[in-house]
Amino acid sequence: MLLVEEVSKVYPPGIWALRSVNVQLGDGEFAFLVGPSGSGKSTLIKLLIREELPTQGRIFVGVHNVGRMRRQAVPHFRRTMGVVFQDYKLLPKRTVFENVAFALHIHGMLHGGTVKDRVCASLDMVGLLDVQQRFPAELSGGEQQRVAIARALVTGPKLILADEPTGNLDPMTSLGIMDLFERINGSGTTLLIATHNRSLVDTFRKRVIMLRKGEIVYDEEDAAYPEEEQLLCLAT
Repeated sequence: MLLVEEVSKVYPPGIWALRSVNVQLGDGEFAFLVGPSGSGKSTLIKLLIREELPTQGRIFVGVHNVGRMRRQAVPHFRRTMGVVFQDYKLLPKRTVFENVAFALHIHGMLHGGTVKDRVCASLDMVGLLDVQQRFPAELSGGEQQRVAIARALVTGPKLILADEPTGNLDPMTSLGIMDLFERINGSGTTLLIATHNRSLVDTFRKRVIMLRKGEIVYDEEDAAYPEEEQLLCLAT
């Protein structure tokens, strides 16, 4: 599903955001991408969605060689995934229904069932079918994030990337969002979630990939957030 080979990203004037990163994620896998602020988590997500290009190395998402992709192929490529951000990125003057439907319109995905059917199914999955005519400002932060997840789901992606999706939410709401992600993963969708939330990582115990200063220093299955002692052992 996802393969990152010897990927580095250097910003002017010679700032290394990522250095020789290698990651492989299989179909249906669920992994947390963790690390302190500035460790390279968001940079890696941007590379995976082809918002930026690597300085060196190769990235494959499904059959797509992301670095060698022609610009006109990028919209089609992005239809294969869903992306969820910390700040929701909802359109304030559009209803919940319209926000989710917008993903179908911009990707030209109006076949395979009506827009209404697909949007309602996605909203039902996140438990928001009864608020579809409300506007984002009328919703709580947790509800707005669920709308963002519904928008990511509506195109039927095989992969969802989430960048700090609980960063603006309280602990109980964060747990609810992560429960939702776990249910989505249970349907076969691959998930990579970048987070600094140690308690969520410890609670859900998925694969944990840790970045520090642009390098992967830890990668374990069924793991809690790594303690400093573990990292020191790995470094020796």
